[in-house]
Amino acid sequence: MTNTPFLDKIATVLKTEYFNKIADTIVVLPNKRAKIFLIEALKKQTDENMFSPEIISIEDFVQNIAGIRTVDPIELLFEFYEVYLSITEKKQQQSFEIFANWAKTLLQDFNEIDRYLLDSNHVLSYLKDIEDIKKWGVEVENKTQLLENYIDFWKLLPKYYQSLYDHLLKKGIGYQGLIYREAVKNIDSFSKSVLRKQYVFAGFNALNASEEKIIQHLIASDQAKIYWDADQVFLNDPYHDAGLFIRRFKESWKHYKLHPFEWIVNDFSQTKNIQVIGTPKTIGQAKIAGSIIETINLENPTAALDKVAIVLGEENLLIPLLYSLPNSVGALNITMGYSSKNNPAQILIAKLFKMHTNALSRSNNSYVFYYKDVLDILTHPLIEPYANTGALVGIINKNNYTFISHAKLLELNENASDLFLLLFKRWEDGSIAVLETISNLLLEVKNNLSNENEEEKIAKTFVYAIFKVINKLINYYLYHTAIDSIDTLYVIYKQVIDLAEVSFEGEPLSGLQIMGVLESRVLDFETVIITSMNEGKFPAGKSQNSFIPYDVKRELGLPTFKEKDAIYTYHFYHLLQRAKNIYLLYNTESEGLDAGEKSRFITQLEVEKQPNHTLTHEIYNSVLPETAYQPMKIPKSEMVMLRLKEIAEKGFSPSALTSYIRNPIQFYFQKILRISEVEEVEENIALNTLGTIIHETLRVLYEPFVGKFISETDIQNCINKIDSEVLVQFKLVYKEGEIKKGRNLLAFEVAKRNVSNFLKVELESIKNGDAIKILELEKTFERKLEHSSLPFPVLIKGNVDRIEERNGIIRIIDYKTGKVEKANVTLKSWKGLTEDIKNDKIIQVLAYAYMYEKEANGKPIEAGIISFKNLRSGFLPFNFKEEKESIAIIDSEIQSNYLEQIVLLLNVILDETKDFEEKII
Repeated sequence: MTNTPFLDKIATVLKTEYFNKIADTIVVLPNKRAKIFLIEALKKQTDENMFSPEIISIEDFVQNIAGIRTVDPIELLFEFYEVYLSITEKKQQQSFEIFANWAKTLLQDFNEIDRYLLDSNHVLSYLKDIEDIKKWGVEVENKTQLLENYIDFWKLLPKYYQSLYDHLLKKGIGYQGLIYREAVKNIDSFSKSVLRKQYVFAGFNALNASEEKIIQHLIASDQAKIYWDADQVFLNDPYHDAGLFIRRFKESWKHYKLHPFEWIVNDFSQTKNIQVIGTPKTIGQAKIAGSIIETINLENPTAALDKVAIVLGEENLLIPLLYSLPNSVGALNITMGYSSKNNPAQILIAKLFKMHTNALSRSNNSYVFYYKDVLDILTHPLIEPYANTGALVGIINKNNYTFISHAKLLELNENASDLFLLLFKRWEDGSIAVLETISNLLLEVKNNLSNENEEEKIAKTFVYAIFKVINKLINYYLYHTAIDSIDTLYVIYKQVIDLAEVSFEGEPLSGLQIMGVLESRVLDFETVIITSMNEGKFPAGKSQNSFIPYDVKRELGLPTFKEKDAIYTYHFYHLLQRAKNIYLLYNTESEGLDAGEKSRFITQLEVEKQPNHTLTHEIYNSVLPETAYQPMKIPKSEMVMLRLKEIAEKGFSPSALTSYIRNPIQFYFQKILRISEVEEVEENIALNTLGTIIHETLRVLYEPFVGKFISETDIQNCINKIDSEVLVQFKLVYKEGEIKKGRNLLAFEVAKRNVSNFLKVELESIKNGDAIKILELEKTFERKLEHSSLPFPVLIKGNVDRIEERNGIIRIIDYKTGKVEKANVTLKSWKGLTEDIKNDKIIQVLAYAYMYEKEANGKPIEAGIISFKNLRSGFLPFNFKEEKESIAIIDSEIQSNYLEQIVLLLNVILDETKDFEEKII
């Protein structure tokens, strides 16, 4: 019977030994999943019609004995809170959110105490005594109220346990441990009530004290048989954890003093090909698993994938794996729980809670949404394709709405869909109304998803899982009306959502099997791929989510991390037991969130290598190209040349020229394709927005003086208007953005300070005798550039911040809010002017001088920059510094040399043989 799948062996036993009494035979398995596989195994072994035996899981079996309904973890938490309130003094009662933090851990301890049939008073009093001993050193007069409450908590544990136990029993419901304890109490009467029945227990490994007692009782009454799946390699090794429990049962059960132990097999030592593959990161494992499946398909296209299993050591790998599987994989069966933490529907509801709780917390009873919360909802993948809110997102971004009132939001989206109205319905009518709104919302989301698209089918599964949790919460809230604040509801939601898993169900008998570790129990596969073979993942780490210390657990016979590791070890080795081809994938990274050292199981396989095992170890890395990034090259097509001619006719701005120097691809995207930057809400004022506000303020203040000489009085009047004008410009430029708080208030003050400092410098100049006449403000100039080497004339066009006549010299000024030094506008050689982006400011101011030359009527021109972050330096004129001589006046020679360089640049831009080539910065 070597290498015969375990369920096939059970099917043989059922057919040969139980055939005539099959209607009275009940097979008890560790989980529900194995039932269909056992029925299939029976089908293969019979050519005639036969009744199937009743097949149930151990949990359902124990529940039948106890006659008590299992309560789910969410309901249990509510029931416990009700009990807690009834036995705790009013002044010491905690809110549900605080209670839930410790209650979940305590309930786990109650569960273990009951499953292992321990005296609850003894265990819980023991814990109280330990805490008392810890506090012996504290004098009576030094005991604080907090310490007294802490000691009282431990004293109350036996009362909490007994009250909850009695409360649940009265209702005919219970958690797993309570049901197991009651089942043990009821086993005698149950056994007598099923005298004609025969029970077959199959494929068990670790049994708790309750299960042991129940099974041994039925075996002793000759009403049951148990079949183990024990491999002699593990059973005969006293130190091998895979055989830890079965060795204990073989030695301690009275039944085995007189009866043989069934079954001990010799499958693990048979021929196996084991490949250990290390690769960086989780995604790498998903890709490798996908490529292994592809290879299996290519090597044997007719072979069925239902003999192949991918076992995920970490559930987060499921989605990356689904995207990594080849198209050749037809049928697929996912059987595992998937945590709600990564469920897109759960993420949507969490964002919804955040948005509404933030809105409710605003002052003056106003219902105001924070823009990020709104955009998070509107751009969620379950909402964006169906809510038709693209225009609304654009309005929010364009108008800088940092905070949006509920009324304003509805006004901005007049033809709102039902989905939109449910998302933004006010949460002011209590918790049940909120939960009903969320329930309706999830139904609306579900109706938007189709059954034809595989991704949308999975999304529906996610939505349904959260829908069930929300509806359960509605039911609980109907009975527990004392808890009714939205903040508390959010805390409860976060508590219970951790307990809600998405259960994937597929057709288990065909196609590739994807499962978690626990779902693999009892099943055998020819090819097994196991992922996340890292310490802390497989096996899981030593998490101690319990109030009972390790040494107390050891003394009382409760399972510790040692036993939990042994359970993992058995599952791992059982997966390998009859498999022929085994792939063990692990993350090679030693640092990071999903990192960790290689699993001890891999090391154990290497150290205890069986003679018939072929074990190879490989490291897979991503293929890195020799060139990390190939710069983009875009040829100049006929359409591109037409667009360039169009720009030449409408006008090349100095910024367009410097954009090409900075990066030709940037020029291509912005000027040829006309792709503008995505508009986003500026929560904090950006530097370019601040610059616009300063520019506009100065334009408005100086506008009355265009064509006139300005006086000290004029400047003083401007200084008096700074505050009001900056505020006006802020509102014009920053629209609905918040400017009275935080960083924006600081930016507002910076803008006022910059304008004020500028005007003070101007006032000082006039006092010192400068005659300043404003000629132009924020005006666009243009001039056609014709040259024999250019394919066609090019218009140079640009907007000049300010032109003035100062003491008989024309001065062209460009304002910069950033810091500019004298070196930035000083040129030492004309050669290479247009090749270095450091010369961008020189190219800019000389372009202004070129455009204004004819308007100057022969007067000398200087062009330069006023930097608001370097106002002490005043006006920074362009100057050409050759050897020791420095020229600031822009004469015809400078103009000629400048134009020669600009023509060279334009020839490159307009040359259809020269591609737009990306500059790697």
